[in-house]
Amino acid sequence: MFLEMIKTMSISKKEIERRFVFKNLEVYKELEKQDKSIALLCAHYASYEWVISMNRYSDFESYAIYKKINNKYFDRLVQKIRGRFKAKLIHVKQTVEVITTNEQNGKRALYGFASDQSPQLKKLTHWDYFMGIDIPVYTGAEYLSKKFDMNVVYLKVEKVKRGFYEASLEVLSENVREIPNYQLTRMFLDRVEQQILKAPEFYLWTHRRWKHEGKK
Repeated sequence: MFLEMIKTMSISKKEIERRFVFKNLEVYKELEKQDKSIALLCAHYASYEWVISMNRYSDFESYAIYKKINNKYFDRLVQKIRGRFKAKLIHVKQTVEVITTNEQNGKRALYGFASDQSPQLKKLTHWDYFMGIDIPVYTGAEYLSKKFDMNVVYLKVEKVKRGFYEASLEVLSENVREIPNYQLTRMFLDRVEQQILKAPEFYLWTHRRWKHEGKK
């Protein structure tokens, strides 16, 4: 997985289309017709870095929500990798400002959220069960989706064979403001869990998802 991430710096557009196939892009294209921005939720699973190739199929400008890495070298590396296919990177602290400006200007966009990491502990941090363990979870994708009335989709990535993947899109909501608070986050976590239970070897286990266990 790490080698494939590095390969993203040099892989051609034709080659990544051959190796990372979107099975049902028509689902996404139908959402674009609704004149609403789209939140795409995904996990750090399989070759998740190659999800940026979806930008080639979108009529909307694409943004990847990005959390700065403390190591400056790896931070620059990740920016280089994720910027190759014209997807724009937004630091988490700039997200609300960028989306607000886009919406005020009538600009619809695709925003990518990889929300399965462990957030910092704060008084208002939301806790939920992930793989049977009560831990703090990110709710930013749900909050922003409701604030700006976005359509929400989940991108499921599956490994076909070495170096080859298939991705399918599942609509989580087209009326996100009607969903009770935190239910969308629960829906996302459920789908990530399903992928992990089916093939745990393709999940990125290095991010210490459960480091805050027992600190509630």
